[in-house]
Amino acid sequence: MRRHIWTGAGFLFVGIGAVGAVLPLLPTVPFLLLALFCFARGNPVWEQRLLAHPHYGPMLRDWRTRRAIPRKAKVGALVTMAISVVVTGLLAGWPWVLIPLAVMAISGTWIWTRAE
Repeated sequence: MRRHIWTGAGFLFVGIGAVGAVLPLLPTVPFLLLALFCFARGNPVWEQRLLAHPHYGPMLRDWRTRRAIPRKAKVGALVTMAISVVVTGLLAGWPWVLIPLAVMAISGTWIWTRAE
């Protein structure tokens, strides 16, 4: 029963990641990392399929082996976060802009300090 739950969660995260591949503000790779985690516990065949993917496989393997994020992905994440800070500042104003600013300060610092 647990394997089915892990496999189902893996497919759910692959689906969310696929939506993220189309929508610019929804990340893809973090959801694929979650799917990889779930498939490792529920369906090793699908885990290997994700790792062998021609586009996302190298990033997933780099994260798994070295906890590394490519520079292009780091810059993309930080630019997206900066855009959300600006949009929130323009639409919601003060003090609401502090929320995405705090998220960017914390998670952006963490992202930028990962290996490449």
